[in-house]
Amino acid sequence: QVQLVESGGGSVQAGGSLRLSCAASAYIYKNYCMGWFRQAPGKEREAVATIARDGDLTVGDSVKGRFTISKDNAKTTLYLQMNSLKPEDSAMYYCAAAFWTCPVNWSSINGYWGQGTQVTVSS
Repeated sequence: QVQLVESGGGSVQAGGSLRLSCAASAYIYKNYCMGWFRQAPGKEREAVATIARDGDLTVGDSVKGRFTISKDNAKTTLYLQMNSLKPEDSAMYYCAAAFWTCPVNWSSINGYWGQGTQVTVSS
């Protein structure tokens, strides 16, 4: 059973925008810290942004001022609005949910990972 369903990836030119969506069950949406992560070929997974149950945000330094994480309570969906995209933003983007609190280390969470959606930014 798929718990997190991502959508919205694609190809865009540098300077463009994309919005990623991650649809979750109401239970996950209410009880889990959720976040976006990315991994480019040959690189380690990087935390992009997370949002705690109380709305507390963390945003990675490499995307601050360009990416915005948000939630839609009515749709139980997590979003990542990505503006001013750069070629170095190209990666597979994953949605993840960790039970209750946002962990320091997302490598082994009590939660779920989405299947990933590819973002490719051309120069």
